[in-house]
Amino acid sequence: MNLFRFCSGLKVLGYFVILLVITFVAVSYYAVVVNTWWPILIENNHKALSALACLIILVFHFLLIMLLWSYFTAVFTDPGSVPEHFRRELVVVGDSLEAGASTGQGALGYCPKCRIVKPPRCHHCSVCQRCVLKMDHHCVWIVNCVGARNYKFFLLFLLYTFLETLLDVVVLLPSFIEFFSQAIKHSSSPSQLASLVLAFGECSMILYPIDAVLNLAFVLSLLCFIVMHLSLLSTNTTSVEVHEKSGDVRWKYDLGKKKNFEQVFGKKKAFWLLPLYSKDDLHNITSLQGLEFPTRSDIDP
Repeated sequence: MNLFRFCSGLKVLGYFVILLVITFVAVSYYAVVVNTWWPILIENNHKALSALACLIILVFHFLLIMLLWSYFTAVFTDPGSVPEHFRRELVVVGDSLEAGASTGQGALGYCPKCRIVKPPRCHHCSVCQRCVLKMDHHCVWIVNCVGARNYKFFLLFLLYTFLETLLDVVVLLPSFIEFFSQAIKHSSSPSQLASLVLAFGECSMILYPIDAVLNLAFVLSLLCFIVMHLSLLSTNTTSVEVHEKSGDVRWKYDLGKKKNFEQVFGKKKAFWLLPLYSKDDLHNITSLQGLEFPTRSDIDP
């Protein structure tokens, strides 16, 4: 029984995940801006507190814009598929390939499922049912594969989501502590505490602890995910390629931390934190197209 034929169902699930992301953003926006810091900004006469509220609202909106920009860019950017000129005459023996065509970066591969020649570092996605250039993984959160052409946008989405949720936790922490202090004060047992939380009159008061706990969970999980991808980025490795590397041998695509970083984020520093590339980087850095990748032997023959 081939379980991979059910993987396409994850794509349908992904569209509900997009709605979940939008809902989570809306709840956080209501809890942080509408119900907490905006009233402080317009009603408080204390200049220092009003200035703090203004700063928090500005930072929140900046991170939110960058988060959504990075997110939808990662969602709608094609991670890269095998172009037509790679589909050449070949001789297939089982799952191996003998072909005259080469990219200069080693022999081309062959996908028996798609029945096409594929460039180096290209892998087949069982969810998308196609080969993806420099595939890292299929991400349900963006309803898309993470590959050569949207990996940067995915990493920026992780970064800005982490910063946004961290901000939410920090600014909601006082309300979170106050909520449970009051709840514990008026309850004598865990069951009474739970009943008190459920019976709380104002919906907004329940929103504080729920949103704070959700954001804290996201912060911790995102931190682990970011650390993992920073490790992969520093060695120019994808999640798929981790299983292909030999433990004692340096990865052939590892060109050093600086060059590895530039292969994903480009050389123009002004564009590093934006979900887009400069024209020069798109034209000059072949790895951004996902077809050719320099190896250590090319840099240091």
